[in-house]
Amino acid sequence: MEIKQAIIENKTALGIELGSTRIKAVLIGDDYSPVAAGSHNWENRLEEMPAGSAGQLKIWTYRQEDIWDGLVKCFRSLSLDVKNRYGIDLVSVGSIGISAMMHGYLVFDKNNNQLVPFRTWRNTMTDKAAAILTGKFNFNIPQRWNIAHLYQAILNKEPHVKEINFMTTLAGFVHWKLTGKKVLGVGDASGVFPVDGKIYNERMLKKFDELIAIRDYSWRIADILPSVLNAGEDAGVLTKEGARLLDPSGVLKAGIPFCPPEGDAGTGMVATNSIAERTGNVSAGTSIFAMIVMEKNLSKVYPEIDIVATPAGKSVAMVHCNNCTTDLDAWVKLFQELLEMCECNIKKPALYDALYFKALEGDEKCGDLFSCNYYSGEPITGIDEGRPVLARLPDSNFNLANFMKSLLFSTMGTIKYGMDILAEKENVRIDSLLGHGGLFKTKGVGQRFMAAAFNAPVSVMEESAGEGGAWGIALLAAYLKHENTALDKFLAESVFAGKASTRIEPNQKDVASFKNFMALYNAGLNVERSAVDNLRRD
Repeated sequence: MEIKQAIIENKTALGIELGSTRIKAVLIGDDYSPVAAGSHNWENRLEEMPAGSAGQLKIWTYRQEDIWDGLVKCFRSLSLDVKNRYGIDLVSVGSIGISAMMHGYLVFDKNNNQLVPFRTWRNTMTDKAAAILTGKFNFNIPQRWNIAHLYQAILNKEPHVKEINFMTTLAGFVHWKLTGKKVLGVGDASGVFPVDGKIYNERMLKKFDELIAIRDYSWRIADILPSVLNAGEDAGVLTKEGARLLDPSGVLKAGIPFCPPEGDAGTGMVATNSIAERTGNVSAGTSIFAMIVMEKNLSKVYPEIDIVATPAGKSVAMVHCNNCTTDLDAWVKLFQELLEMCECNIKKPALYDALYFKALEGDEKCGDLFSCNYYSGEPITGIDEGRPVLARLPDSNFNLANFMKSLLFSTMGTIKYGMDILAEKENVRIDSLLGHGGLFKTKGVGQRFMAAAFNAPVSVMEESAGEGGAWGIALLAAYLKHENTALDKFLAESVFAGKASTRIEPNQKDVASFKNFMALYNAGLNVERSAVDNLRRD
């Protein structure tokens, strides 16, 4: 069908994803390919806030006004793209899906007032709560999970806790305000509280209530959690109030059906067709995480590995690291500033490409450069705060190629620990591993280095390498019309059949080079720990 006609007849699906640095909207047609897009850049804030007995805390957050301002500008950008391409107003779409970065802490009282600023996945101040819950549940509870944030607030004796009526994720919050429904897709829900199939784990719900019984709160944990939905289930429709929130101009009509809101991990799985057993994907942007759909449960609890779920409820081993490209992006920005000062007009994508390709010329030891990309803490390595560090030996081969290679290898350093556990201790088999996210935008570089880091082939689908999440939630929105077909079958047969991808096998020289880098990286983490302890403002 002609694209313009498909838009007029609402044979489209809209996906909106709130990522760490960009809000992205993708409109897909009846062949599931993108037909229009919009975006808005935003940044988290590091702000101080009172936290009961913990005193003042510095937290990474996004203010509520930033969320709505960003969504409005993103949707306006999409609408303008539709107008410019097809000469029509975007009055309606066939279905909508909302996705966002997983985890964090968003809590509201009975009058729907937000009780404390949003505590994002990036915060690492819930170590005590996470450790206690992991022990009680015999199930790994990472610091960034909603339940860890809630229990840490309880341990801190924060006064707002007694007033909580509802707790959700960023995707769940936006969906609630647009539809009035307090629900989550099972993938996003699995990062709030452990799930069993498509429901919260009843044994662990009971354990948590027993743990907080002495606090005498008016709520039980099940009372404040969002309802859980599988992919394809009805998750409400756009209300009149929601339409005005998204499009204050009043052009967008109410009544559009919504799919369950999902986290960026779930949409990444969908966008890479990685929801069947023995498939996996790596999302590499501000954070980096690998998702492997498992055939069986792990033999024991590992603090480096989370157990979450696909949007269809299958069990997934997730290795999540808070830091990936932020430090690398900061260096590229510095180079761009230098070029502008010298009146060299090079656009940012071309600069990224040039620097990435230069990294391929680095030597087998990355010049003996140590690069640690920690803007925030990393629970996997037991480091609570971030201090980006570049260090070198006096006789290091310090040149641009080795510098860039060390920065790119650094984006994969921490995730290597968790992936080695899956491969070496649990014998987890992977038939296919697909990459998506900003690290893969320069063709063949991030993908090649990732293959070296994991010593496994890595594929990238050409349509989704850079913008997978928003496309993934658009596909889940389109799946509303196909709920009688299994999600993995719908993706394999209707969406990805014939889609082009590139596959890179590990180059053994690169594998050896990455091992050399990791030897210095392991030693250099003590430098990072010292930096955290000593590099502080008065």
